[in-house]
Amino acid sequence: MPQILDTALDAVGHTPLIRLDKIAKANDLKCNLLAKVEFFSAGGSVKDRIAKAMVIAAEKEGRLIPGKSVVIEPTSGNTGIGLALACAIKVAHPIASSREYALNTTDKGYSVIITLPNKMSLEKEALLRALGAEVIRTPTEAAWDSPESHIGVAERLQRAIPYAVILDQYSNVNNPLAHELTTGPEIIEAVVSTPSTSEHPSSGKVDVLVAGAGTGGTVTGIARAIKKTHNKDCIVVGVDPKGSVLAGTGSNSPSDNVQYTVEGIGYDFVPDVLNFEDIDQWMKTGDDESYAAVQQIMRKEGLLVGGSSGSALSGALRWLQSDAGQQIANTEGLNVVVLFADGIRNYMSKSWFLQIALEAEPSAMAGVISGILGKEKTTNVNVKLAETPASPSAAERKPSATLALSDTAARSASPQIVSH
Repeated sequence: MPQILDTALDAVGHTPLIRLDKIAKANDLKCNLLAKVEFFSAGGSVKDRIAKAMVIAAEKEGRLIPGKSVVIEPTSGNTGIGLALACAIKVAHPIASSREYALNTTDKGYSVIITLPNKMSLEKEALLRALGAEVIRTPTEAAWDSPESHIGVAERLQRAIPYAVILDQYSNVNNPLAHELTTGPEIIEAVVSTPSTSEHPSSGKVDVLVAGAGTGGTVTGIARAIKKTHNKDCIVVGVDPKGSVLAGTGSNSPSDNVQYTVEGIGYDFVPDVLNFEDIDQWMKTGDDESYAAVQQIMRKEGLLVGGSSGSALSGALRWLQSDAGQQIANTEGLNVVVLFADGIRNYMSKSWFLQIALEAEPSAMAGVISGILGKEKTTNVNVKLAETPASPSAAERKPSATLALSDTAARSASPQIVSH
């Protein structure tokens, strides 16, 4: 039974598992293709879960002192949004003026500083600032261990600001643990609680999990939940963008000098929370196939997902077409779960989204409209990207006056798989 929630933190997680029947049919799949859709969470992404878990754990451990601590985090954006949301709810107030840091012992909560690579979207920065966080942009090309990287700058600030704490999603055990305790069990419960029918036969198990890897905490934690408590034979497929090092060596080695624009997955180092033993196979994906998959998800399933969700689906489909996945693909009732990490809200000014939204091939209906209204009155039927005002890049925008760096889904006792 739905209840009134105390805060938005209570709306973190509890996201739906939705059938992708149209995409499955288009790809001749007999298995069930299911999406765990995380943009339904309060902050809009799967990272809400770890942000909430890390803050709560740090408070219990005494690392965070209400009214004193300053939360600093290097992030691709979504973890930062989750942390800013959590700290806003905990009544965060600015405590700094110039280089003096007053200790406010009456207001409970935490100030938030986010370090964010330049390639990350303007929407992410705007959301962070709307939630009260300070944002410092860093060079995308800086190596992770460089002083100029988002990690290096965060560490510099942490050393200089009293009571500053980096919760560190890259090594914090509460990152994978949050998914082992919430995301994984939600997926399992939805699959187990949904009865097998003639229309939708089901093994009653999660047979395959496909998820993108950034820190690796998501795929590691969900894999542990499934394999420990539900199906030890579940096949876990990690998806890594070309140009990232997470997938390891051999045929999955990143190409030299490959730059990827998809956000939230892939890294130039291996985070501590990523456990390779929990992942059975890897798929490498490129930007073009990822964004094409986003368009298919939107057009066929009506889900407004972000770029990394396209990567996850593209990786899943190619794995199901491979020798390793063909038996799964051709078996009715087997359940393949794909993790959709966030929504398009974070990327609406990105050129790849504007291209698939505004430069798509004209539909048959566009021709009908043109025939009825006349060519001169149909200027809005096929809007050209060039006619759309471009959003300024991080480099083009003026830096902050204060901070600059140089260069509900329905909740039920027994969630089930949702059909369109």
